[in-house]
Formats: sequence, C-alpha cells, structure tokens
Amino acid sequence: MEKVTFRQMKDGTREEYVFLEQLEDNFNQGLVDRLLDALRRLENSLSGYQVTRLEHSLQSAARAEADGADEDMIVAALLHDLGDDLAPYNHSQLAAAIIRPYVRAEVTWVIHHHGLFQKVYYAHHFGEDPHERDRYRDHPWYQSCVDFCERYDQAAFDPDYPTPPLEHFEPMLRRIFARQPFDPEVIGEEDPLEP
Repeated sequence: MEKVTFRQMKDGTREEYVFLEQLEDNFNQGLVDRLLDALRRLENSLSGYQVTRLEHSLQSAARAEADGADEDMIVAALLHDLGDDLAPYNHSQLAAAIIRPYVRAEVTWVIHHHGLFQKVYYAHHFGEDPHERDRYRDHPWYQSCVDFCERYDQAAFDPDYPTPPLEHFEPMLRRIFARQPFDPEVIGEEDPLEP
C-alpha cells in the first residue's frame, strides 16, 4: 500500500490505519533532527537584541545546566522560544506542546506560562500589569516559573556569556525525545489545578 483509499477518516479500515501508524512512527524518528533545524533557523529570526534567538536559546539552556537543572528543564530552556517564528503571540504554548509528551508536567507548565511570567520585566513600559502572573501565585509550580524566567530566560541576552554550541545539547535532546511519549512515569501528575 502506498496510500490509503479513504477520503474521510470514518471510512478507513484497520489495515489502512496500521499502515498510517507505521508511517507516522517512521516520520517521528526524525523529530529531533527537525527540532535541531528549527533551532538553527532561530539564528536568522527576530532581531534587535545583542544575541540571536538561537544564542538566547543556547544561553538559556547553558544557564539551566550551570544551575544544576535536570535534563527536562535544560531541554525545555533550549526549546522555550522555538515558537517565536510561527506563534509570536503564544510562543510559550507552542513550545510547551512540543515538549509535553516527553518531560514532567511541571516543566511543561513552566514553559507554557513563561511568556506571561516574563512580562514582570517589561509590561509596565506598555501600560500593562507587570504582575499579571500573580493570578497563579497559589499554584504549586508558580515559583518554578518565576525561577525559570529569572535565572534562565531574562538573563540570557548577554553576548559575553560563555555559551556552548547547539551540538553540546544534542545528546540531551535525543535522550529526552527518545522517551515513550506520555509515559506516566516521566510526566507524573498533570497540572494539579486543572480539572
């Protein structure tokens, strides 16, 4: 079989769906390579900072690594702004969706919310509430997101910070994305405050 015959999903046969599942499994083998390519494209992304978006991502991951963060958080720091090109107004949610099947739920929550939490540094310049993140103050992962933004994100615009190349983080990226997607042993409890 080269292609399925159905034109509506409800008409597909078991054989066709097994065929498609195998193709999807084969395609997903290249996920890390596609992520690496997407990170490399950040080299020519949004400008105006003293570092490129790729350098910012690498520096965020390097800061997480130097701080003793685990690989879940280091890889999340590497990928946290990957959505800048395709989802500039909800880049956090796009990055969180990418890592969600492979890292613990706390890390996904942090990445999902980092865009809002980092507004504490600049929202006042636009007449917005810099403390909008405080609506999550009672959330058990609130402080993790505050720390992520303070230690790894907002500080990672320094052209003099010793930052390793992307190849340094590739083995971690491959280990994280080699995990069984949605493994409850990895993800743990989903957001404890979501229904």
